[in-house]
Amino acid sequence: MNAAEFVARTGPVVLALPAVLLVAFVGRAVGRLVRQPTVVTEIAFGLAIGPILLSFGGGQRLLPEETIGSLRSIGHVGLVLFLVGVAHELRRTSAPAGGQLIGWTTAGALVVPLLAGCAFALAVLADPELRGTAPTAALVLLLAVSLSVTAVPVLARILEERELFDTPVGKLSMTVAVIIDVVAWLLLALALGLAAGGSGGLPRLATVVAAGLLVMLCLGRLLRTGAVTAFRARFSRVTAVLIGSAGLVSSWAFQEQGVTEIFGALLVGLAIPADGWHAVVHRVTRAGRLLVPVFFVVTGITVFGGQFGATPWFAIVLATALGIVGKVGGGYLGARLGGAPASDAVRVGVLVNTRGLTELVVLQAGYSAGVLTAPVFLALVVMALVTTAMTGPCYGLLERRAARRWKVAALVEEGSR
Repeated sequence: MNAAEFVARTGPVVLALPAVLLVAFVGRAVGRLVRQPTVVTEIAFGLAIGPILLSFGGGQRLLPEETIGSLRSIGHVGLVLFLVGVAHELRRTSAPAGGQLIGWTTAGALVVPLLAGCAFALAVLADPELRGTAPTAALVLLLAVSLSVTAVPVLARILEERELFDTPVGKLSMTVAVIIDVVAWLLLALALGLAAGGSGGLPRLATVVAAGLLVMLCLGRLLRTGAVTAFRARFSRVTAVLIGSAGLVSSWAFQEQGVTEIFGALLVGLAIPADGWHAVVHRVTRAGRLLVPVFFVVTGITVFGGQFGATPWFAIVLATALGIVGKVGGGYLGARLGGAPASDAVRVGVLVNTRGLTELVVLQAGYSAGVLTAPVFLALVVMALVTTAMTGPCYGLLERRAARRWKVAALVEEGSR
């Protein structure tokens, strides 16, 4: 490749990448302005830029296919690096006391949404335009997972902003979200394995996952050794580069074996010890957060460049309603069965209804694998944005109502004296 060809291939990418990052910056600024988690508006802006570009191009992609491919690779790198940090946060989360409360709340916030997802799958299977050609088992399982996910990174940010991390409700919500997401990632890998190879591929899928878990345990032991600890303390930046590279290699290896690359990134993050590694992993996460918006822009261009037909309003309304009822209702029911007061139970239900980036990753994996059709993908994206955006305002409303009741009770008590 001569210099002219190199410039011709890289020039559009060099020009497009700063524009994408600018869109993400504007999205974060708008999020802070409207008091929403910045990831919500960042996702919305990233997805919206796709149809905007298409409208300017008269329905044709303004960016060459090679440029879109390069941006897709950059977005993939950002996603993998970010997921390494997400998995490490799962590892660092400490559980509150009360195993029975955790068990019941997790069961409610996982099983009820899974059943809601199956109900949504029945509606999708009944409509040929929504159904697609994916195997029924893979489609039902993926839709069930899509309605059961809780976004740990976004939930962590909401808890931090509202100073809830050390409260019983905050600890319970975070612990439940961690357990649910671990189960969800495993179910996602199973759904994609079913889509790729049918039930006959399950033994191979189980073997690959088992091998990955074994490698994760070995990597965890290696990272705890004195030599690695000393190297990390002396060369933290180099260590961050090595951790990020390990995530990318693991992601590629799993993808080559027919398992979602997301699983490889998560295994590396889970292998990193909880103590002493936060600063190093933070560097990896920060690099991923910088590049993840590219993932959403490419998703918007890819999805909205296809043929949707009529807007799937029925699917959007049904997915959103089932998503809210499944998570809020399931979280509330589980917490109550575990012995939590009604006020705490409804707070937990509202918090675990957060989906955000984790949901988008699951949906993109399903769409890329051909399990989800474009209309179903759109419906679930809207559901993810709505349920995530409503978490903060709904929790604030519960707090204000509780404060008013406390004030009234205090006045009544004072008047009775």
